[in-house]
Amino acid sequence: MRAVEVTVDHFSYGSITPVLGYLMAVLGAALGLRCAARALPGGSDGGRRPGWLALGALSLGSGIFTMHFIAMMGFTTGGVHIAYDLGRAFASLAIAIVVVAMGLLLVAATRRTAPAVLGGGLITGLGVAAMHYVGMSGLVMAAEVRYEPLYVAASVVIAVVAAVLALWCAVAVRGLKAAVGASALLGIAVSGMHYTGMAAMSVHAHTVSALETRAPIETLMPILIVPLLLMLLTGLFVGLDPMASRTEERAPQRI
Repeated sequence: MRAVEVTVDHFSYGSITPVLGYLMAVLGAALGLRCAARALPGGSDGGRRPGWLALGALSLGSGIFTMHFIAMMGFTTGGVHIAYDLGRAFASLAIAIVVVAMGLLLVAATRRTAPAVLGGGLITGLGVAAMHYVGMSGLVMAAEVRYEPLYVAASVVIAVVAAVLALWCAVAVRGLKAAVGASALLGIAVSGMHYTGMAAMSVHAHTVSALETRAPIETLMPILIVPLLLMLLTGLFVGLDPMASRTEERAPQRI
């Protein structure tokens, strides 16, 4: 029997999931930029820089991951039950954190040159795209998922551009207003990458029920608890950092 394409809805809760996902991406970006500023040379004493680098990667990676899975709460397929493989979900979180750390480390180790920002952005962007598609491979349902190559390519380009922008902001942005603006822009880029990637997919099934189904919130919430706790931990470190005011007063770096 031939598989038929089933109806897919990415906004079954209306604007709630895209808006909440965007806000989580902005929060992760804001905390990550604060940590990245301290991880770069001159941002803090040398002994603390690796810790800030790790926290920056945790926050940025967790923000991207959280945005993805909050958005997936609104994902439904007509008549096909959805579940998630937790192992692949957390593997995608690990990918996001590791590649962000690689990008930040490359920029910090090469004195923040333009080639380093571009190279680090390329590595990080490809990793962020990998996070998205590894996370999507964790979908468990009695159906086949297919992807439109053009949209997949567009989502990867958006991820790379967003990563380059994030690393540039980590180097150049100073001050609260500038950081808020950069974080808002990064949130748009991350959300754009996610929904472009989702537009690339179609679901094909042999049998469907009469009801629209979604992965229950109780399935997704355990996946989200870990990255939310990581961002909370990062927020506590940033808020309690006695060097915060001194870091914010430093002049922007040129690349």
